[in-house]
Amino acid sequence: AEVVRRLEESGAIVLGKLNMDECAYGVTSATGYFGAVQNPWRAGYTAGGSSGGPAAAVAARLCYGALGTDTGGSIRQPAAYCGLVGLKPSYGLVSARGVIPLAWSLDHVGPLCRTAGDAAVLLQAIAGFDPEDPASIDSPGVDYAQSLTRDTKRLRLGRPRNLYFEKLDPEIDSSVSAAIDVLRDLTAGVQDIDMPEIPRLSLMPVEANAYFSDALKASPDGFSAGTRALFDMGGRISAADYARAKQRLEVLRRTVRQLFNAVDVIVTPTTPNLPDRLGGGSDAPPQRGPPLSARNTTPFNIFGLPTVSVNCGFSRSGLPIGLQISGPALGD
Repeated sequence: AEVVRRLEESGAIVLGKLNMDECAYGVTSATGYFGAVQNPWRAGYTAGGSSGGPAAAVAARLCYGALGTDTGGSIRQPAAYCGLVGLKPSYGLVSARGVIPLAWSLDHVGPLCRTAGDAAVLLQAIAGFDPEDPASIDSPGVDYAQSLTRDTKRLRLGRPRNLYFEKLDPEIDSSVSAAIDVLRDLTAGVQDIDMPEIPRLSLMPVEANAYFSDALKASPDGFSAGTRALFDMGGRISAADYARAKQRLEVLRRTVRQLFNAVDVIVTPTTPNLPDRLGGGSDAPPQRGPPLSARNTTPFNIFGLPTVSVNCGFSRSGLPIGLQISGPALGD
């Protein structure tokens, strides 16, 4: 992949590849070829998905950082579950060429690290225009490490009124509220905002089917039943429905820009729930719509906005809790 080439060119030592959900379709990392990924903070619990292996490896201090992919939360949800910094960059800022896709319209590649400083170093290495990636954007160069030193007192924080703060685990609610209180003192304050409603888009099944259809025909038993169901669904969606979904996606990405006339960043819980027990089955990907743990992350893939999960505390049982912070496009 182009991101690996850029890391090596920047002097990174690549140790190997890490386990994840099959075809990046999942939120538990329990469907990987090498078995389930354990949460380093508590054995027997999920590390999140689909990039659970990268998150677990970084949290267990097996490496300084790792790459993940994020189509509906697959960097940020594992970051929240493993107590890390997980960044989904602006759509197109980091090349996805050479990365096996799940949905070209929603896929992002980004870093999982223990600190924001480490994430800035990795982003510096992998960001930048790639003329061979159709989604890549030619953006101005930014010193991401230097940007960490900027004054935050003028930043206006937005707290969504709808959906994102509903039906939270009480411990997540408490930790995120405390974190927002801290941010209120470090910034120009917090105001309530209304986020755009997210329509049901049929992009992921169609684009996944388009990429994997030949492999599915050649070896259907090589895929799990849940992954086959996603591909089959994509094959039943009409070209007209897909075209309309693509149009709605572009309209949403333009509409959401207006939010940043009133605020500079948006804060939400990364996930509404704590990591579940492995094999619990309560957070399996449904055939329609995102699972609960991806409820707060998926909209920002649709918006294409840079979004990071940072640790904001732990539950009484020692499981990490994530705070999600989003900015305007190219505000990484």
